[in-house]
Amino acid sequence: MRTVRPLPLSVSSVISLGHGTAVPSPVPVTASSRKGLLVTATKEPPALTPDISSPTIRKANRRSNFPIVDLYKSSVGKKWIMALTGIMLMGFVLFHMIGNLKMYLGESHFNEYAEFLRQLLVPIIPPTGVLWILRLGLLTAFALHIQSAYALTRINRKARPVNYKSPRDYVAVNWAARTMRWSGIIVGLFLLWHLADLTWGWANPDFVNGNPYSNVATSLDRAPVAALYIIANIALGVHLYHGAWSIFQSLGSMSARFNPRHNPIRRGFAAGFAILVAGVNITFPIAVLTGVVG
Repeated sequence: MRTVRPLPLSVSSVISLGHGTAVPSPVPVTASSRKGLLVTATKEPPALTPDISSPTIRKANRRSNFPIVDLYKSSVGKKWIMALTGIMLMGFVLFHMIGNLKMYLGESHFNEYAEFLRQLLVPIIPPTGVLWILRLGLLTAFALHIQSAYALTRINRKARPVNYKSPRDYVAVNWAARTMRWSGIIVGLFLLWHLADLTWGWANPDFVNGNPYSNVATSLDRAPVAALYIIANIALGVHLYHGAWSIFQSLGSMSARFNPRHNPIRRGFAAGFAILVAGVNITFPIAVLTGVVG
């Protein structure tokens, strides 16, 4: 074996000593060095520090003693709340629409139906007691529905704080889904007007306490009020269409084994429910304006 003399510009291994001195040591030339693969260190590596911590990116959520609270804090829990409260509100608008059909039977039938609601479970519960329990339940469902929708919107915006630079090409999201926020606001504002008009009487100058048929007829006989009623129910129909469809997804029934075979059934249910409720409600102001009711 032949010994090769080290080149003058060979690689030096720099060893850091206790007093900061560096001792060069020659490196024997190998087969690699003959091919020009030698590398010379140009500067010392940075000193190691004991602090290798990094700032916290996101604070960990503090777990609650109640699992239902942790579920509600998550986006999945909020979607469940929206779905369950949406089912309650869908049931309300459906039965409210069915009850209002009594208008076509005449004043006596409609007023008897309203009195029946006020006398539910009397004398076990005082008059209008059950009605107020139902109202408070609906108010709670409505508040939770709005709060969950607002919270989910905040979560989506935090996930993408910067808007898209180019126009979005919506493929899987229809127009009803993109306008859910605005249709919900319209329906919420109309609900306040509806209560002020036909329940409290503040917005109806001809309001008569205890005569709901007359209150409905005199209110919808005003063209601006009738137009407001029609526009609000169109918004309600759009909101119900996407809401009835998204309930299946929020509750987890949109798994692969359900798709795509059952999608037409869900879409048909959503469209049929929305058309039924909104369409029948729109007939009420038209019937009053045309003299069929009143």
